[in-house]
Formats: sequence, C-alpha cells, structure tokens
Amino acid sequence: MPERCRVNPLNSPLEVGMRALVLLAESHPQPLDLAQITLLDYALLHSGEFDGPPSLHPDLPARSGELGMKRGLLEQALLVLIRAELARLEPADDGLVYRATERGPAFVELLEAPYVERLRERAEWAVRQYAPRADVRAATRALLNRPAETPLPPEVSRG
Repeated sequence: MPERCRVNPLNSPLEVGMRALVLLAESHPQPLDLAQITLLDYALLHSGEFDGPPSLHPDLPARSGELGMKRGLLEQALLVLIRAELARLEPADDGLVYRATERGPAFVELLEAPYVERLRERAEWAVRQYAPRADVRAATRALLNRPAETPLPPEVSRG
C-alpha cells in the first residue's frame, strides 16, 4: 500500500502563503519587504494585542517565539505565491520587496470562506496601521523582548 503524504495545514507554506497573499493584496500596488510581511502577519494573527480587532489566534505565553519561525515559513510561502504567479519578487533601493501581481488580489476576492474574510479585515487594519510608517526593526525588537504577559509598548501598539 502506498504511503500517504501527510500535510500539516497549520503553519504550512500554503496557509502562511494565503496570509501573505492577503497582506500583499491589501497593500497592492505597494510592495512589502520580508520584515514588513513578518510583522504584519504577526499583527494580523494577534491583532487584539495591538488594540485592533479581536485576535484570530489565541494569546499563548510563547507567542513571541513565532517571529523566529515565521520568517523562514514566509520565505517558503512567498515562493509558492511566486510560482503560482500571484506575487513577484522585485529589487528595491534598500533590498528586495514582494508585490502582488494583478492576479493576487483577484484570487483573494474569489475566496469566500469566513476565515478568509476575517483575514482580509485584519489585513486591511494591519496594513493601514503599520505598513506605511512602522519602524519594523523597533517593533520586532519590542515584541521579542517583552515578557509574555506584558502589553505591547505604545509605539508598537498604536503605530
């Protein structure tokens, strides 16, 4: 009997890619770099910590450890989006950025699942709050260095 391929849907490149695509579609036509996508993905999942809509994922004591894992997962997920021609990698003055192709936002519009609608709402909020002006390095440092029970510092939680 052939061995079955097991796919863990949680934090798989497919799931993480869907979240990244929702963020890129919301910021379209503006690109995002990997550090921005990483922070925005965290904010999208834990929006309640940022004085935003209720969080999609529960607040766990070790949740700041997500940031360390998230970057590698996002790189894999973004490759999936690029292969599907939903996003592209472009050079920028200060490094590389990702941008949704014209197909990216159209693909997101086709998805009707309630979870995707909640992702879209939070992506709209996160991009509006943090994409244009957040100091990504400072915000990431603040997330990594705070005790689990401590609220986010004002400069992170209010953009």
